[in-house]
Amino acid sequence: MADWTDGYVTDVGYICGYYGELNPLRGRLALLHSGFVAPEIETACELGFGQGLSVNIHAAGLPVRWHGTDFNPAQVAFARELATASTAKVTLSDEAFATFVQRHDLPDFDYIGLHGIWSWISNDNRAAIVDFVRRKLKVGGLLYISYNTFPGWAAFAPLRHLMAEHADRFGAEGQGTINRINGALDFVDKFIAANPAYLRANPHVAERFAQIKGQNRHYLAHEYFNRDWDPMHFGAFARWLEPAKVSFACSADYMEHYDIFNLTQDQSTYLSNIPDVLFRQSVRDFLVNQQFRRDYWVKGARRLTPLETNERLRSERVVLLSQRADIALKVTRSFGEIALRPEIYEPILDLLAPHIPKTLAEIEQAVAGKGIAFNAIVGAVMVLIGVGHVAPAQAPDAAAAARKRTDRLNAYLLDAARSKGQVAHLASPITASGVQLSRFQQLFLLALRQGRRAPSDWAEFAWQFLQLQGERILKDGAQLETAEQNLAELNTQATAFAERHLPVVKALQIA
Repeated sequence: MADWTDGYVTDVGYICGYYGELNPLRGRLALLHSGFVAPEIETACELGFGQGLSVNIHAAGLPVRWHGTDFNPAQVAFARELATASTAKVTLSDEAFATFVQRHDLPDFDYIGLHGIWSWISNDNRAAIVDFVRRKLKVGGLLYISYNTFPGWAAFAPLRHLMAEHADRFGAEGQGTINRINGALDFVDKFIAANPAYLRANPHVAERFAQIKGQNRHYLAHEYFNRDWDPMHFGAFARWLEPAKVSFACSADYMEHYDIFNLTQDQSTYLSNIPDVLFRQSVRDFLVNQQFRRDYWVKGARRLTPLETNERLRSERVVLLSQRADIALKVTRSFGEIALRPEIYEPILDLLAPHIPKTLAEIEQAVAGKGIAFNAIVGAVMVLIGVGHVAPAQAPDAAAAARKRTDRLNAYLLDAARSKGQVAHLASPITASGVQLSRFQQLFLLALRQGRRAPSDWAEFAWQFLQLQGERILKDGAQLETAEQNLAELNTQATAFAERHLPVVKALQIA
């Protein structure tokens, strides 16, 4: 009997993650910032969509026709429930890549995205995806793809192999993936205690393993325990994509666009002297010890002139996601903190503080006379998006058209929060993206939707559902046992939500 799983973990569902880099709005701004023509996106496809949260949020939020496939039928069933709830234009399949990419009823796509799966699939599936991009991505179309990469995985890869090998050889088939993972983690604990020379030569591996042990087992199952697990050097990955006729455009991580946040001055100078674009990326990965790449590629990339770039950037909209008072003018990176220039950032943040979307042209006009050049405005906005305080926003008419769809999707997710907390994002029609909200915050919103106005009433509402399911709150690693303790914590969280988060949630048209 054929193994339909193709070596991929299927008895444990993937986490309900949201991945903003898949949002075409984010891709458009990144391309324009890098001086490339950005396509108008009417048709889009996500390959390997997992639980389907990202594809459903983007389908609800954008005037785009979406398609996608994920071969785990349980995940597809959940994703289709979300699609039914929102009534968005999205068609989701449970076909394997090799089958899906051969379909003749699919349109050509302006955008194709896949997050992470490249590292966990076979070479045959990679070849099928490349051929799909070659045939189905329109000329001028955008490809987003992310994957595990070297050299960042070089030291840990042998230990990952040992973990997966233990799970395969010593985990009985009937145990289930979670028990096999726990067995492998216990084994590695004993392995580390034996003080092997491998760990003495790679001392950071033990620290990384300690972090892994505390992570969600469903995440670990898909991240570390698939049969195929292949981090890839950027150069090797670029050779894979050659038949698809796509060119590297830029990183989807906005912070990667600025060397100051990643490289020393000497490293930046050294890198700038490498003329070949692709080899420069390979060398850069070594300079930063890159572990995971998120990149945009374009089929038929066309350069804009500086004048064209700035004209198109001026029409881009952005909105503030955080409370102004919560934003510190510093960025923390692996090598320390970098201060942001207050004379540039403060006027921009003050303008965005009401959480009303502004075009970059409107920001430029508002700060005129403060000596802030347009390229400095663009740089500040890119950094603020990179650290999560700001997001690209869509045109008002598109946001208004999306509101009914995102309301329906959010209503479904809020209702689900009564019994479980697997989804930690709701959809904003303003940004066409997911906005992170905890299960308790979602319950507070549900209470508000039902007419309860006071934070104390929201806390009581949330406590009802915890009680019904015998659940208790964990605080500082300890479980709160009494009703009084749980209610006190919920009141604290509800008050903080009302003061700090609700104004933003309302501005983003989630509440």
